Amino acid sequence: MTTERLRVQKTYKLYIGGAFPRSESGRYLPLNNAEGRFVANISRASRKDFRASMSAARAAQHGWAKRSAFNRGQIIYRMAEVLESRRGAFEAQLRDLQGSDETAAKLEVDAAVDRLVWYAGWSDKFQQVMGATNPVATAHFNFTVPEATGVVAILASRSSSLLGLVSAFAPVIVSGNTCVVIVDSPAPTVAIELAEVLATSDLPGGVVNILTAQRGELVGQTGGHMDVDAVFAIGSDEAERKTIASDAADSVKRTFFVDDVSPAEWRDAKRQSPYWILPFVELKTAWHPIGV
Repeated sequence: MTTERLRVQKTYKLYIGGAFPRSESGRYLPLNNAEGRFVANISRASRKDFRASMSAARAAQHGWAKRSAFNRGQIIYRMAEVLESRRGAFEAQLRDLQGSDETAAKLEVDAAVDRLVWYAGWSDKFQQVMGATNPVATAHFNFTVPEATGVVAILASRSSSLLGLVSAFAPVIVSGNTCVVIVDSPAPTVAIELAEVLATSDLPGGVVNILTAQRGELVGQTGGHMDVDAVFAIGSDEAERKTIASDAADSVKRTFFVDDVSPAEWRDAKRQSPYWILPFVELKTAWHPIGV
């Protein structure tokens, strides 16, 4: 006599400070695929989870910014290596949950790997593009140098669960910022699978924090939290943009808004640029006397 085995139902947790905790509220959302088959439970982050993520991001930011640009590039390149080695799992989830066909899923993973490599290459080069040596009329050297802004809150793409997510956080962290990413997409499991890639890529805990949530619940936290230095919002409608901009104005936060597009359009070269790094750096000028 045989008995039918009960399948273990997986609960995907949050990614905060390099660890994988459940939501403090205990809330979760059941996730089904397009055919109605149960896939997993998804932790539903709360405002308290957002605050915990902010604390982790702030604690990690100074150390991450102090690392050499070359070392940050090495770590981002390592993310690409680990993602490449686990591509099969990501392709399967993009097909099952995002609705991508086999070719589209493969192309999205390819583009995500390539985009990480591309930003890794910019880690020690964007300073020359955005910085300057300025001519002055006194006996001084005058330099303009880009430095990390601090902690960035990111509202990730809803349409492109992998490439859109990579395209959001890679230009943020390459300059020394840390971030809290809010994910509300058809395939949220992709974000936590990617968190497992980050956790095994030598990335210090707290540099990237990922919250699966209902976006509307946490939008007000992004602009309103006083310890957020900048907001990067993808796919915001007019009402959401006004809310973020109004809240951000109280503490003079930087805001950067980008339209969401289809997964295929996220592969376009226009969706990667060193000028996506620029909104998240502060350009600081230093004077140094010329020795005689």
